[in-house]
Amino acid sequence: MNNLIQPNSIQSADGLAQNPVLPAGMGGLTVLSLFDGMSCGQLALQKAGIKVKQYYAAEIDKYAIQVTMANFPGTIQLGDVTKVFAKDLPKIDLLIGGSPCQGFSFAGKMLNFKDPRSKLFFEFVRLKNECKPKWFFLENVQMPYEHELVISKYMGIEPIVINSRLLTAQNRVRNYWTNINEQPYGLFGDLKPNIPMPKDKKVLLHHITEPFASDKYLLSEKAIAKILRRNWSIPKIEPDKTGAILPKNNSGQLSVDSGTTLIRCVAMRGREACLSPKRTEYGKQIRKDYEAGKIKEQRKNIQQLEPRNDGKTNTLTSVQKDNLLQVGDKVRRLTELECERLQSVPDNYTNHVSSTQRYKMLGNGWTVDVIAYIFGFMKSELAKSAEW
Repeated sequence: MNNLIQPNSIQSADGLAQNPVLPAGMGGLTVLSLFDGMSCGQLALQKAGIKVKQYYAAEIDKYAIQVTMANFPGTIQLGDVTKVFAKDLPKIDLLIGGSPCQGFSFAGKMLNFKDPRSKLFFEFVRLKNECKPKWFFLENVQMPYEHELVISKYMGIEPIVINSRLLTAQNRVRNYWTNINEQPYGLFGDLKPNIPMPKDKKVLLHHITEPFASDKYLLSEKAIAKILRRNWSIPKIEPDKTGAILPKNNSGQLSVDSGTTLIRCVAMRGREACLSPKRTEYGKQIRKDYEAGKIKEQRKNIQQLEPRNDGKTNTLTSVQKDNLLQVGDKVRRLTELECERLQSVPDNYTNHVSSTQRYKMLGNGWTVDVIAYIFGFMKSELAKSAEW
């Protein structure tokens, strides 16, 4: 992979620049990106070969803005999304955004629309109604169906669901609401994007890992013990075995890769922990106590490690204990470069800020190849118009 990125251009795997952003007045789309982050939207548009005339970005994270401006200095930064209004903007052709998802995520507290971050979804709705763009695109996590229905009602269309594993080495399921290539279906003419699943590129973790990562990424036994919360549950590094481990309170997922086997930590909480059919010895005893009426509810987390043999990672998050890599008899974090590749972001795209901020924004970002695949379905209509 090419490690250099020229401003306003994207480097493909073979090192060839693709479709630079065009200056205003030279044709192309006018785009408004809400919660723009590190501007994965611009990466996706370029990878899809779609011309951009002006790109407006609503973002408040100074580190994400720094990365965006280093790679796309022509970006027009608008700041706080709540202070962005259509009357101050030109005609918007494409409105995109991935509103903060922590309230909806199954990995979070599931506050949903009560979470102030998830309420920002309604800013997307407001600007969609104000700007009346030709196309819109909204990304979010998997969530309870009743909340998905609420978003679908506001968007006027059902989402498509794509797992990033089809195009990358990352298992990342996301919902995408868009009117790109929309078509009616069913008896009542409901709308849904006519976008088939992308072809599986069969990219595996070992295809994108760095062979000689620095020792700074290695985890000490103490660090592993801290992740798993109990010293006695340190995993034994053994390429052909996994073994059951019972960490006390680890809210993330742990992946360990021996080259053939991935191990992930599966969390079970509350009453579900008692009733789950897969059980460690401790969990079995808890279930017996529950069925015997000795306890009304088990509130402690019960977790165990189980093998994952698909050659993929877990979903990237801003918490780096969620994905660990085994190399020989050592365990290390994924490098920033590996996380960029898992999100199909060009090598070193984020290297303008600290490692902590790089990991954070990559975990919060989009899988660029998936978005580019969806954006590609605009091209047939764009080809019919000289305006774009």
